[in-house]
Amino acid sequence: MSLQDGGWARGLKAAPHLKAFGRALANVLLPPLAHDSREATASMGLTPDAWSRVVFLEDPVCDGCGAAFEFDGGTFAETKCAACLTKPYRFDRARAACVYDEASRGLILKFKHGDQQQFGPLFARWISRSAAPLIAEADAIAPVPLHPARLLGRRFNQAAEIARPLARAARREYLPDALARARATDSQGGKSGRGRRENVRGAFVMTEAGRLKVKGRRILLVDDVLTTGATAEACAKALIEAGARAVDLAVVARVRTARELPI
Repeated sequence: MSLQDGGWARGLKAAPHLKAFGRALANVLLPPLAHDSREATASMGLTPDAWSRVVFLEDPVCDGCGAAFEFDGGTFAETKCAACLTKPYRFDRARAACVYDEASRGLILKFKHGDQQQFGPLFARWISRSAAPLIAEADAIAPVPLHPARLLGRRFNQAAEIARPLARAARREYLPDALARARATDSQGGKSGRGRRENVRGAFVMTEAGRLKVKGRRILLVDDVLTTGATAEACAKALIEAGARAVDLAVVARVRTARELPI
């Protein structure tokens, strides 16, 4: 039973047939709601207003960090931004579904800290579109893990709630416990780039089962937000040292700059 994948909590839930009956009954009495409001919707997504405010990232984007390129006309030859060419990340490539701003921030924080797990499948669908080339080449998909103490308080790992439906839809092996957090870390919010790197230095380790499953394979790492890349780099380092052939990164949102809207 997977710790990061919420197996300890799901063991306490009702039997599948009772859950299905309850869900069907609830949908008759109370129509499904949009994730961002109490407006009834059949799509179980966002209201039109919320959808229009999210800034989805479209090509061309930097192959290394997923940031949008800004240029006026012509043919753009580079596939990576100046920062990634100068100092590449430990992960090979990255993609984000949208920009982390006031519109997406509210949705992500509801998911991450508001116990609204219904956002997981929605964000997985967003990533399946933005990171399609990375998913196609991935051998397996792994979420960034939470420390057990934080997992106990939050009750679920938000990265795992995105990675699980993403892996299922893409028919890729899902590795919820390949990585583990060896020590509790402070929140990355409010820290500088250097502070974030120091905060997660040595924080991630491979499990014994994980070592066997990542060796020689291309792993797609999944998280909610990319800010400076410190957490993803620390995870990528552990995966590569364990023998992973390469590591790519897929996130729901990324900040425009490393100093913008820290979480």
